[in-house]
Amino acid sequence: MSLAGRTIVLGVSGGIAAYKSAELVRELRQAGARVRVIMTRHAQEFITPLTLQTLSGEPVATDLFDLGQESQIGHIDLADAADVVAVAPATANLVAKIAAGLADDLLSTVLLATRAPIVVAPAMNVHMYENPIVQENLARLAGRGVRVVAPDHGSLACGYEGPGRLPDAAVLREEIAAALAAPDLAGETVLVTAGPTREYLDPVRFLSNRSSGKMGFAIARAARRRGARVVVVSGPTALPEPRGIELVRVETAAEMAASAARAAGDATIVIAAAAVADYRPAERRADKEAKLAGASSLALEATPDVVASLPRRPELIVVGFAAETQDLVSRARAKLERKRLDLIVANDVSAEDAGFDVDTNRVTLIGGDGATELPLLAKDDVADAVLDRIREIRGRRPLRVERPAGLAARRASRAS
Repeated sequence: MSLAGRTIVLGVSGGIAAYKSAELVRELRQAGARVRVIMTRHAQEFITPLTLQTLSGEPVATDLFDLGQESQIGHIDLADAADVVAVAPATANLVAKIAAGLADDLLSTVLLATRAPIVVAPAMNVHMYENPIVQENLARLAGRGVRVVAPDHGSLACGYEGPGRLPDAAVLREEIAAALAAPDLAGETVLVTAGPTREYLDPVRFLSNRSSGKMGFAIARAARRRGARVVVVSGPTALPEPRGIELVRVETAAEMAASAARAAGDATIVIAAAAVADYRPAERRADKEAKLAGASSLALEATPDVVASLPRRPELIVVGFAAETQDLVSRARAKLERKRLDLIVANDVSAEDAGFDVDTNRVTLIGGDGATELPLLAKDDVADAVLDRIREIRGRRPLRVERPAGLAARRASRAS
């Protein structure tokens, strides 16, 4: 879900984490959003309105009884203009006020008046956060449809260690985008494979490729935003672990195939975005051997085909990727048929702006009903385009109400 053109009303309350709101404003502006900031009186003890006004390019609202700000009933204007209202950081005091329906300052009044989605990111001392009253208030908000972003665990400004840190701006931006997304994948379980694999010659050396995992992780985030349960089986990447997503880390193609097969029993959609090595050394040596003089040769063998080996069920939608450098469409169509896919996403990885380890991609979506070439897009936008096409396929092949037996069995096992 793109934030471009959206209006985000950002509430900042009086905790030490208020300084992080500056980075959040920058993050939202860089995503193309308009940001209108409301600061409580105590927030201004930690960061000045001038800082957030400069970063947002908008006047900062601070006072419910300011004659200038309220000349046009400013609190209603803010409430109506918002596509989403986010509070970061949210102190224990503000959480309690929202839960009780109090409206004794500008921010709490806007929160009562708005019909936009609300995102609340609590940040406070660990003992305050774990206090049963605070937890009851947060649960009450969540029960009323407020999106509550759990704090990070770590070293706190007060010297304690534990949950209470305000998450990074990128995480908060993602949660705000999720609040805006339509939950059109609710009820789906999406399995995504991502990243490269490593095929070891010895304990030190391996065969691999340039895949960063960015495309697969973008798809996983987009699916989660749209209401799906998401499992990612990922090869080695330097990417941070996405929130709210079950991540299984693997290294080799064989490990990816085994983990994907286990996760596929619960999946209703499989999106194979990983760049799996086609070959591995025929022999994995126990020790690193010394470099030999002159030329040498290496015997290779085929790796497991992760996608083709997955069991098929009538409701399962399977999407593959084709990373090519020539004959893009013809090679992708051959893979579509050979691997029995519902859709394949083809891209020319020789292009500087649409290959590995960049934030953009230019793809062609190929299915049984033809091919659609997309322009150069951010990978997040490509992810939504792929999911849109999957929704079209789902419309022709409805998801059965009953869940796979494997999921029920696993849940029963966990419960016991």
